[in-house]
Amino acid sequence: MVSGRLPSVTIGIPFYNAETTLLDSVRSVFAQTHQNWELILLDDGSTDGSLEIARSIDDPRVRVYSDGKNKRLAARLNEMTRLANHDYLARMDADDLMSPTRLERQLQLLASRPDIDLVATGVCSLSDDYLPVGIRPVAPGHAVTPRGLLSGQSGILHASVLGRREWFQRNPYKESLAKSQDTNLWVQAYSRNDLRVAFVPDPLYYYREDGNVSTPKLLLAYRIGRHTIVTDAKGGFSMWERARAIAVSYGKSLAVVALSSLGKLDLIRSRRNKVVPTGVVNEALVSEIASIRSIDLPCSAGRAGVSG
Repeated sequence: MVSGRLPSVTIGIPFYNAETTLLDSVRSVFAQTHQNWELILLDDGSTDGSLEIARSIDDPRVRVYSDGKNKRLAARLNEMTRLANHDYLARMDADDLMSPTRLERQLQLLASRPDIDLVATGVCSLSDDYLPVGIRPVAPGHAVTPRGLLSGQSGILHASVLGRREWFQRNPYKESLAKSQDTNLWVQAYSRNDLRVAFVPDPLYYYREDGNVSTPKLLLAYRIGRHTIVTDAKGGFSMWERARAIAVSYGKSLAVVALSSLGKLDLIRSRRNKVVPTGVVNEALVSEIASIRSIDLPCSAGRAGVSG
């Protein structure tokens, strides 16, 4: 199926105080080989210049929404589902990038597989200055398991997901959660026997995670993960798997505290990124990132040439 015959897709980018990165994220949307898209930019009560930057993008496919409130990510993602005009939804974070073939390859897979609702991809981890520091491909034939879901190691990178709108309508995000809304969503859907996901193994999503590897954020994620296990892991999860997952989560929290006290928290990110790009692979990634960030956007007030 060629890109021109693929279905239209809604891309949603919720943002909060992302004035230094938002335009580069939008550039990676404009760089897509599949151009039949609409882009929804959802402001979550930003206090910097993010909203002004979003509104400066002059393209009929781009819509900006802002109510001046800070409702947090889960509420904005549910809002994206309601606002979407198309039957396929993709999301990304406002400080990340995506490979130009991301939408095309995910839509090809999803359109050819009526038995699945979601497609995720592998990931390339970026430093804050957009340098590739690690690759996390998805192994061929990877299957989602109860143990992987409860440990937050399902292989589903949240921001890389593209899925059917009707699935998100059936499976809304839990808006009371400040973090780890994705893990909770996968667990709830699996409990309802409604998690049918496939993977594009290649790293088609560029994920900036420097700011996510901090002691408070990690401890909060583990705490919310335990909440998910206790309250939302029902059908399909055995009592033994739930007990084991809670024990492992407490162990990870203790490890984070210990590593933080030793100033060794970077070991966590290095463990996530076991494949370090080198040689021609690294050169290809660097070249693709530079190409994305060089795109001129149709912006007012000279914003098109500004990169974070």
